[in-house]
Amino acid sequence: MAAPPHLVETTSPLVVGFDEKLPASRTTLFAVQHLLALTGIWVFPNVIGSSLGLTTAEVALMIQACFLLTGLVTILQSSRILRLPIVQGPTAAFRAAIISSGAAFGLGTAFGSMAVAGLIFMALSLPLKRFGLFGHVAGFVSSPVVLGTLFVIIGAQLASIGAGNWFGTAGTPSYGGMSFAVTLVTAVVVIACLVGGRGILKRGAIFWGIVAGAVVALLLGQWAFPDLLAGGVIGTPHLLPYGFGVEISVVVLMLVAFLQAGTESMGMYSLVASWGGQRMDTVRVNRGLFSEFGGTVVGALFGGIGTTSYPENAGIVRVSGIGSRFVTLTAGVISLALAFLPPVAQLLASIPSPVLGAASTILFGIIAISGIQMLAGVKWDDLNLTVAAVSFIVALGAQFIPADITAAMPESIATVVTSPMMMGMFLLLALHGLVNHLIRPAVERRDNAREAHA
Repeated sequence: MAAPPHLVETTSPLVVGFDEKLPASRTTLFAVQHLLALTGIWVFPNVIGSSLGLTTAEVALMIQACFLLTGLVTILQSSRILRLPIVQGPTAAFRAAIISSGAAFGLGTAFGSMAVAGLIFMALSLPLKRFGLFGHVAGFVSSPVVLGTLFVIIGAQLASIGAGNWFGTAGTPSYGGMSFAVTLVTAVVVIACLVGGRGILKRGAIFWGIVAGAVVALLLGQWAFPDLLAGGVIGTPHLLPYGFGVEISVVVLMLVAFLQAGTESMGMYSLVASWGGQRMDTVRVNRGLFSEFGGTVVGALFGGIGTTSYPENAGIVRVSGIGSRFVTLTAGVISLALAFLPPVAQLLASIPSPVLGAASTILFGIIAISGIQMLAGVKWDDLNLTVAAVSFIVALGAQFIPADITAAMPESIATVVTSPMMMGMFLLLALHGLVNHLIRPAVERRDNAREAHA
C-alpha cells in the first residue's frame, strides 16, 4: 500500500535519519521526551479506575500492564518489524470500550474479549503478500457517519462519570468545597495549556493539569503519598489480574476499537515513513498491524489497554527532526523496565479523584467534539441523517426503558440495550450497512435509470 501523494515530502524534515544513532546521553534524553508524551499509560487507567470504582492497587496493576504493552509494541515497531520511529501507547477507543463493558460485565470479560478480538484482527492482518483484508474491513467501519456518531454517543454517556468526582468522596474530610477547589485548579491549568500553550506545553495539557491538581491537593492535605514499597521494589505484571471471560457483544465492541486503532496506525506509519522518503507497501503495513494487534493480545492478558500509534510522538519526531528509531526503541525499553517497578505504578495510581474528575471531564468532552468534527465531513442527505439520528437517540433513550422490561430480557441483551455505547455501535453498524451499502446503491440505480429514460 503506497502512501498517499500528499503524505510524501520531497524534502525530508529530519536532521537525524531512521537508521542513524546518537550518543547514549542524547538518545536517552529524547527517549524520555517521548515517554512524557505518553500520558495515556497512566491517565487512562486512572480514568477507568475512577469510573468503575477500582482500588488503587487494581489501578496500579493496570498501569504496570500498560507500561508492559507500550514497551513491547514500541520495541517491535522500532526494531525488527517496521524499522520506523513509531511509539505506541493506550488509545481512547479502548479506554471507552473498557469503561462501558467493564461496568456491564466486569474487567475480566472486557480484557478477555479484547484478547479474542485481537486474535481476529491478527488473522485479518497476516503479513502475507497481497493479503490486506484489514483495509477492506476498516473502510466500512471507519465511515465518518459511524465513528463520528459513535464518539458523540460515548461523550454523552461518559459525561456523568467525570462530574461525579468533582467533589471528592462523600464522608471524607475533603468532600465538597476543598475537593472542588482542586478540580477547578486542574481544569483551569488544562484549559490554559490547551488555549495558550505551545509545543510540549500544549501537547501535554492533560499531564500538566494533573500535575498542578495533585500539587494543590498535596498542599491542602487532601493527598498523601502512598506506601510505595507495599508491593516491593521489583515485581512482575500480574497475569489475568481481573479474571478472564468472553462476551460476544463485548468482542464486537472491541473489534470496533481495533478498527479505529488500526486505521489511525496505518495513517501514522505512512506519514512517518514519508519523512524519511520511504513508502509503505501492504506487506510492511500488515507487519506493523500484526505486531500491534499481537502486542495488544498479550497486554490484555495482563490488563493493559489496547494501543495505537501516537500522533503526539510523531509530532515530536517532526518538530525535533530526530527520526532515529533507536531513540524510540530506547523509549520502549524504558517503558518495559517501568512495568517491573511497582512503586512507579503505585504513585501514579494514587492521584486524587477530583484531579481525575476534572481531567476526565475534559477528555470526554474532547471525544464528543471530535465526533462532531468528523460528522462535519458527512454528506447529510436523508439516508445518512436516518443512520445517525436513529442510532443517536435510540442508543441514549434506551437507558430509560422501564426496569421491569429489561429484567425480562436475557442478561446479555439487557446489558447491550441499556449501554449507549454498545447499543449505538450495533445500531450504527446495522443501519450503515443496510442504508448506505444496500439501499443507497438501489436508489442510485433507480435514479440513474429514470434520468436515462427522461
